[in-house]
Amino acid sequence: MIKKLPFGERGASLAPLIENGWVLHSKRDALVKEFKFKSFIDAFGWMTRVAIWAEKWNPHPEWSNAYSRVHLTFITH
Repeated sequence: MIKKLPFGERGASLAPLIENGWVLHSKRDALVKEFKFKSFIDAFGWMTRVAIWAEKWNPHPEWSNAYSRVHLTFITH
């Protein structure tokens, strides 16, 4: 079982994600990002590919889709 990285040790590990637009959630131990696509079908297709990957690797995200945008939240279960 993978253990959570202690808060004080996360800086260097999270730096590449923060540099690429991920944000630490202000009220939860989570990372969030909004992805923007050209169309609904592009957004939904991307979500489908992520869902297949998530099922294999088990980091099931919380997400919502509104037309060409996908809001994604990753948390540790």
